Amino acid sequence: MNTMTLSPQGIDWLKQVEGQRLQPYDDQTGRAIDRWVAGATVGYGHLIPREEWARLGQGVTLAEAEQLLRKDLVPFELTVNRGLRVALSQHQFDALVILCYNIGGGNFSRSSVLKLVNDAAAATPYPTLQAAWMAWTRSQGKVMKGLVNRRGAEWRMYSSGDYSHW
Repeated sequence: MNTMTLSPQGIDWLKQVEGQRLQPYDDQTGRAIDRWVAGATVGYGHLIPREEWARLGQGVTLAEAEQLLRKDLVPFELTVNRGLRVALSQHQFDALVILCYNIGGGNFSRSSVLKLVNDAAAATPYPTLQAAWMAWTRSQGKVMKGLVNRRGAEWRMYSSGDYSHW
């Protein structure tokens, strides 16, 4: 099994994209909150389960935000490592973990992206890996410009090692 982890460069990229908020907010509205709601978020996109509200509801320090992100990344790194059947470069692995983090482990594991990474000739609805990657641009049924931008930047990371943003 692969045992790669997200590189420091990949973590920095993800932190910039996710943004840092040391006080809890509702991830749907972006508004600060003072009580738990579904979608309560803090740090670098850490969803706060109800049982963590007592500990995280007053906010977190920068160090705690970092710890939460690193802990949150572990299952996504494992999902990508378990799904891969081919060797990848660090920048390719980073891009896949970042995609997995955004779309969810189950979606990633079943995705045409993973199928095509493992076998470029795999039968999928997409003619290329890039097309499969760029298909993940919808939220609640609508194409979102932010996701189009994010997928484009992730694709550049995967395909060329370019860690720039949009």
